[in-house]
Amino acid sequence: MKFKLHNRFKSLFGGLLAINLLFAAPAMASIQDQAADTAKVEQAATPAVTADSAAAPADSSAAAVAATDSASVSASDTSGSTVVPAATTTQKEEKKIDPQVYKNLTYYILLFLFICTVVAVIGKVQSIYVLTKKVNGKYNPLANNTLQAGLLFVFLVGFLGFVYYGYAVWGSWSWRPAATEHGKDIDTMFIITTVIITIVLVLVHILLLTFTYIYRMRAKRKAYFYPHNDAIERLWTIVPAVVLTILVLFGFFTWRSITNIPEDLKKSALQIEVLGEQFMWTVRYPGADGEFGKRNYKLTTPLNSYGIDYNDKTAWDDVKGDEIVIPVNKPVRFHIMSKDIIHSFYIPDFRVQINAVPGMTNYFQFTPTITTDEMRDKMNDPQYNFVMLCAKICGESHYNMQKNVRVVTEAEYKEWLSKQAKFFTEDLQKEFAQTEGENTEKNDRIAASLN
Repeated sequence: MKFKLHNRFKSLFGGLLAINLLFAAPAMASIQDQAADTAKVEQAATPAVTADSAAAPADSSAAAVAATDSASVSASDTSGSTVVPAATTTQKEEKKIDPQVYKNLTYYILLFLFICTVVAVIGKVQSIYVLTKKVNGKYNPLANNTLQAGLLFVFLVGFLGFVYYGYAVWGSWSWRPAATEHGKDIDTMFIITTVIITIVLVLVHILLLTFTYIYRMRAKRKAYFYPHNDAIERLWTIVPAVVLTILVLFGFFTWRSITNIPEDLKKSALQIEVLGEQFMWTVRYPGADGEFGKRNYKLTTPLNSYGIDYNDKTAWDDVKGDEIVIPVNKPVRFHIMSKDIIHSFYIPDFRVQINAVPGMTNYFQFTPTITTDEMRDKMNDPQYNFVMLCAKICGESHYNMQKNVRVVTEAEYKEWLSKQAKFFTEDLQKEFAQTEGENTEKNDRIAASLN
């Protein structure tokens, strides 16, 4: 029997070497380029030594002249040498990939190929073992069934252990009680769903991976042909359908209770407007009149990026919040909009998430029940903050769309609000006055032409 496995391994290791050279060449070239650039800069920065400055004078007068010449030459060289780095720094720096990136990529590719090689070697050793058994007449074709069934049972034990570890450790890391009134209902729905899913997950895997061992193929044993059973088929169809229907209805009525707010509660809540855009959030509070000024995207300018219509005097006292600050135990109604593409208004601790869609306004009203200071004490973390995020991947700086959220007392909220700047700044007032003057002059000209 000819054994040609070594030829395959020669080809495999030759391919590994070629891949290594392929990824190492750009890294070496980049290193050499950096070394050449460094040498040029050092050479340009080193002052040249002239022959005149090195020669010794014959007499004292010649020595004085030579010293003067040497000083002047050195000064000129020094001044010239200082120009070179300045000129170098003014050049546009080329972005180069760090050679370490190539090294890391090469390392992981080689590691992956090494693992593949080890698996291939184990497979070949197994095939050699089977061939040896066949040659000696001791091969049992059913022995592999017991081995694989045993491995699947070992996997079942490990799988159940990791499920328990996930709930006991990672669950405690990620789970925190909701900091809003409606969040308790969402948490209840989530816990019930998780319990049902976990029971199904565990039972299905126990049945699936123990049956592979109990009913594995063995000598002198025939499989029982079981075409169908109407009772069992009805059971596994009706029970999941009923459970899923209950969960869907539970979620539907929970969502309705959160979003269907009576009109009197809508009007009495604190109104806050949030506008999302790539890649930031703008927060607007109503002023003393309790009303937001009108917005129109056609009025957007470099100074008026929010597009507020200052012809509406209710906009003059609108307040711009650098963060979201809300009073505890007071209902808050958010008006959520987008300036460009779809974003998502998401505060995990409050169990709040709703899309910000261009061209329309979505609303979410809730009542916070825990202040930021109380949450810090509960978490034993003095730096902990509630955070509002964007839950829609909206571009390369999506990660930057976040806003600090603080829950404070009523007195602290009023004090904070009184210190915030207004949208209608002095620059905007000048721009508005100038625009009003131009419009008045234009209207006068139109009226004169009509008369």
